[in-house]
Amino acid sequence: MFNFTPLLGAQSASSASQTLLELDGGVKVLVDVGWDEHFAVSKLKALERQIPSLSIILLTHATTSHLGAFAHCCKNFPLFTQIPIYATTPVISLGRTLLQDIYSSTPLASTIIPADTLAESSYASGTSRSDPALQLLLQPPTTEEIAHYFSLIHPLKYSQPHEPLPSPFSPPLNGLKITAYNAGHTLGGTIWHLQHGMESIVYAVDWNQVRENVLGGAAWLDASGGGAEVIEQLRKPTALVCSSRGSEKISLTGGRKRRDDLLLDTIRATIAKGGTVLIPTDTSARVLELAYLLEHAWRKEHSNNGNESPFKSTRLYLASKNVGATMRYARSMLEWMDENIAKELEVDDAAITRQKQHKRNDSKQGANRENQPAGKATGPFDFKHLRLLERKKQVDKIMSTQGARVVLASDASLEWGFSKDILLKIAADPSNLIILTESHGEQTNTESDEDSLRNLLWSWYRKRRDGVALEPGADGQNLEQVHTGGRELEIRFAERVALEGRELLTYQQYLATQRRLLNQMPPGNSATLEIAADAIDDTSSTSSSSTDESDPERQGRALNTSAAVANLNRNKTGLNKETLGVNILLRQPGVYDYDVRGKKGRDGMFPFVSKRRRADDFGELIRPDDYLRAEERDDIDGHDMRNGGASKDTKLGQKRKWGPTGLQNQNGDPGSSLSNKRRHRSTNSGDQSMRNGDTLTNGHVEPDLDDISEDSDSGTDEAANGPSKVVFQTRRVEAHLKIAYVDFAGLHDQRSLSMLIPLIQPRKLIIVGGSAPETEFLASECRQKLIPTSSEASEGFQNIVFTPVNGEMVNASVDTNAWTVKLSNALVKRLRWQNVRGLGVVTLMGHLAAVAVDEQQPADNMSKKRPRLVKEITEEVDLDQKVADKTQHLAPVLDVLPASMAAATRSVAQPLHVGDLRLADLRKMLQSTGHTAEFRGEGTLLIDSLVAVRKTATGRLEVEGGGLGLPDYPARSLEGSFYAVKRKIYDGLAVIAGG
Repeated sequence: MFNFTPLLGAQSASSASQTLLELDGGVKVLVDVGWDEHFAVSKLKALERQIPSLSIILLTHATTSHLGAFAHCCKNFPLFTQIPIYATTPVISLGRTLLQDIYSSTPLASTIIPADTLAESSYASGTSRSDPALQLLLQPPTTEEIAHYFSLIHPLKYSQPHEPLPSPFSPPLNGLKITAYNAGHTLGGTIWHLQHGMESIVYAVDWNQVRENVLGGAAWLDASGGGAEVIEQLRKPTALVCSSRGSEKISLTGGRKRRDDLLLDTIRATIAKGGTVLIPTDTSARVLELAYLLEHAWRKEHSNNGNESPFKSTRLYLASKNVGATMRYARSMLEWMDENIAKELEVDDAAITRQKQHKRNDSKQGANRENQPAGKATGPFDFKHLRLLERKKQVDKIMSTQGARVVLASDASLEWGFSKDILLKIAADPSNLIILTESHGEQTNTESDEDSLRNLLWSWYRKRRDGVALEPGADGQNLEQVHTGGRELEIRFAERVALEGRELLTYQQYLATQRRLLNQMPPGNSATLEIAADAIDDTSSTSSSSTDESDPERQGRALNTSAAVANLNRNKTGLNKETLGVNILLRQPGVYDYDVRGKKGRDGMFPFVSKRRRADDFGELIRPDDYLRAEERDDIDGHDMRNGGASKDTKLGQKRKWGPTGLQNQNGDPGSSLSNKRRHRSTNSGDQSMRNGDTLTNGHVEPDLDDISEDSDSGTDEAANGPSKVVFQTRRVEAHLKIAYVDFAGLHDQRSLSMLIPLIQPRKLIIVGGSAPETEFLASECRQKLIPTSSEASEGFQNIVFTPVNGEMVNASVDTNAWTVKLSNALVKRLRWQNVRGLGVVTLMGHLAAVAVDEQQPADNMSKKRPRLVKEITEEVDLDQKVADKTQHLAPVLDVLPASMAAATRSVAQPLHVGDLRLADLRKMLQSTGHTAEFRGEGTLLIDSLVAVRKTATGRLEVEGGGLGLPDYPARSLEGSFYAVKRKIYDGLAVIAGG
């Protein structure tokens, strides 16, 4: 049984992806927990209802559309963290940096509490109805919490089958196997293969078959077989889940090189006029491809001293709040990238080795110093020209200077990140350009209220109302740049504001309602919050009071109280005395007495905090994060380690000294040691431009971005520590900049889909992950190529292509029937097994008859020793009733054919060949035995220049001995080669005689 239900992303313009796979035995697999740029909590209601019944969770890509809601689910949905989650190592690492970037960039990621929920809270508390325009925010997960959530994911490698563990509330998985294969779209992106019983499911959403600069192509085709066949593990699945995004897109003529040249020519045409180029992109996936391409283009232009390229005087930036950690992870995962990246690293290492050998040569050493420091590696992601910006003050400073610049900024949706701020600054200048790297479908009527800035610019580019500017390219072709024509552009900014007065009261009423619902939860559900309450009190320790053991209601109430305390502690709200109980002695300052008269259980004794150590049957659990070096951590003790870490005098718990002018360092001088170092560096510089924080590069003043402290943006995040709301501000600007489009989405196109899906040969095809027109277009194409043309053969293939919508369940089970038949002992002794690629194959023919179970199975001797559980009266059962019961227990048994029937069936049965022999395997077997075997043409193998073996489209092997008339080869040599080839073919197949 296989039921498929898309929760998000089916026939929708939204890129969010959530899919539920239900297998036989109640096994439920959730693939992806995606979100879109609006972060609407209402889109997670269907997912929340399925969480208590999930078995495992699989993640495919480190993008917002595939794991954007992961941290929200871990923090706000009970039971979610108890479900085993599986993903590749790059998806885990880059997904962590992505969500940390999202929650630090936009308050909308914290999600707005729905207005109906606030209204219910106000009604339950008996107060006046809350303001429907009030948009309160939930508390966002901290950086440490996000890192902890991703540490719960089990890392997997490509092409390694794995048997996952089920969740505590899941039925047995019954041998479920999952295997990850390269998807090619993002670093670590995954095509999942699930094997469960007779169901073989391939989940392939958002993949790319084309090799790129950083990423290799998807692992569909077998390289050893010449790349013309799909690998055996992904071939002929019972169900293929494929995305339709890009099904109407025509691939660019010239491939990857033409795409890269088109981007560079578009940038060159703008920076030659002194304009600014903005390229919105994501912060964890496709940004690696863009950063690699632009960095190497700048290196190539700077190494060529003969031309006057505009790239030499143009500054290159990458702006994102957590991009430093992303690039550090990318440098440590080169083995997940294309093989050319590893070769490039080897070439760089060899060049550095030669440089060290010639260090004594003064002329060479001086020449090398002009480009880079001696002995310093220049790997694929060790940037020399691309400058990383992680703070808003740095972005404002580089945008305030004059001159051409190219900025990669987050995010591609233009709904959060630095791309909105940069677009606001460059929109009014007609010499500037914004390059869109992804195409977007038209919004439907149901999605018009969520029209985003990205979709608005894409519609302007597609309609081209104000004309097109044609710029000459390097190859002579014109480059299209669409004018915006001075139309008004509205950019909405979201800001987090702390709650005050009545708003704070409404938020407290909401928390009280949630606390009341928490106390009403069953003990099994409330126990999931026990982990968060371990630091407050040990709820699972054995109580010494016999009263607690005899009162399960009080135990459940104490557990809920601990969970409520932990929840309120995270939300930074006040706690009343009824909720705290005896814990008031620990939780509230200035309270030293508590009346225990008449109290029972834990309220009758002084509270004791004992942090429990996690252990299992093998001993105490070890956290790998505790053994990381300082440079391997993103933060230590709450301080960012990306710029050298925090000084000792600012560490948490360190005693600090305050002087008349502020905080003093260890020497007693005012100010931090970091600021003293900057002050010392600034005063020792003899150049006035260095003291002002600017340097002169290529005739342009380049700002010194290191002089901007990390605390400059901290004022905007102070409201995140407590209850807050979101306030929107709209900025309007006349847009005069130009819009260009270069496809860097890295997704499959029409040619890839039409070529690969027929090669995969799925028995059922489920299309999701695209707009309604794209889905219908791909479905019509696949119905023509997958369904047989004859009417007789197509009768059973009418429902092999499914196009469900969100929330619609489709039954895509395999169309097979299985019966259990017992074999007689005489028939089993005659079976002759043959081995085909590790599988035992046998053919048999017998006589099927219904035989009573007692005649085939001897009586169980152990049953005589069982105690008699019935009275002796039951022995006096009617004999006719015994015979009736005995005839009801019959089983189908296959026995040896009688002699009279064996002769008739032997003349009808024909030999059967089982297996699929590849020509590449046949070539290896023949070469190992001394024969020469070479491929000549497509699908033809020539052995000893005498025998030709061809494989037809239907899989049939044809062996021809065409060299019989050659005088140089005697007949016996030809005869030996011919029969040697046939013998090897039979060795690779199971030839089963029908008789």
